[in-house]
Amino acid sequence: MVSEVKQVFSTAVPLIGDDIDTDRIIPARYLKAITFDGLGEGAFIDDRTALNGQHPFDLPQYQGAKVLIVNRNFGCGSSREHAPQALAKWGIKAIIGESFAEIFFGNCVAMGIPCVTAEPGIVKQLQDLVTANPQAPVTIDVENLQVQINDLTFPVFMGEGTKTAFVSGTWDACGQLVANAVQVKAVASNLPYIGWGKLAVS
Repeated sequence: MVSEVKQVFSTAVPLIGDDIDTDRIIPARYLKAITFDGLGEGAFIDDRTALNGQHPFDLPQYQGAKVLIVNRNFGCGSSREHAPQALAKWGIKAIIGESFAEIFFGNCVAMGIPCVTAEPGIVKQLQDLVTANPQAPVTIDVENLQVQINDLTFPVFMGEGTKTAFVSGTWDACGQLVANAVQVKAVASNLPYIGWGKLAVS
């Protein structure tokens, strides 16, 4: 199935700090957008402006990175889907962190972005390795729950149900509906309430 996510391979960008909330990931003023197009440009925009080009998302050595390495309680705050959408539009395909806010994690799963957790010491080591060598390839093996960088391999964690959803492709609810369109139509045709909207009102 096309929607299967078993492995993500890319360079990575380290983002150091605990409790980075969704308002920092994408400020509330971007919520007035009708679509998610262009949100990537606004990812961490206030932090990036304050750091005058020295934010990791602005540094040339991290451009094109698809793996984000964060710390504790990433994505806390409001439940806005715009936060993972902004990260995805910037190019992020997977996230490694110490822990994630529950709703942020759920939004990422619904978008096909695996979020794996690791012990704080491992996360710091990964951030340090990427900082020292931004071009080092990072492989997140979702199926076997491990991360590899250079010749080093580290264990990571993800709930069994979530892992199964990524590996099998069932995280993609819309894709499942499209793939099973014939069965959906067959079931719908036998439902007694389908077509009620067509009944004449007396």
